[in-house]
Amino acid sequence: MSAAPATTPAPPPAPSRAELRLRSIAWALAAGLSALGLGLVISGLEAGLRAGGCGLLYGLLAFHLQRVDPDDGHLQAGLVGAVCGIHSLGLPPLMSWPLEAPLSQSLARVAPAVMMELVRAWLPLIGAALVLHGSQALSRSLATGQRPISRP
Repeated sequence: MSAAPATTPAPPPAPSRAELRLRSIAWALAAGLSALGLGLVISGLEAGLRAGGCGLLYGLLAFHLQRVDPDDGHLQAGLVGAVCGIHSLGLPPLMSWPLEAPLSQSLARVAPAVMMELVRAWLPLIGAALVLHGSQALSRSLATGQRPISRP
């Protein structure tokens, strides 16, 4: 009895530069449009446009990070935080600092408003990251023929 030799599947062909460029643009557009849509719904036109621009930047960076090290979730999470920070730098002043009050009272008065505005500003970008990485995971599972786990 002879056993059949084990064959290993051939590695997929490397994508061309044009294909990689199209994927990069698609990731950027997907993230930008997701952030724009969520920003328009949550915060209005000006904040939506700002979120869309940051989402576009996030999509470009996320694609290239995925090509460099697809398994490093910490870098991907750090990228979301960095782009949220960039987005925060572009926000107008949310509330003026009350100069007449002591530091602790001023902080107690300003901090809740600033925190809520930052959360409202960051939600579109975090949502865009979830849409982008969720769609990537879905397309990867469809390409390999794996079925998602269904729960009864």
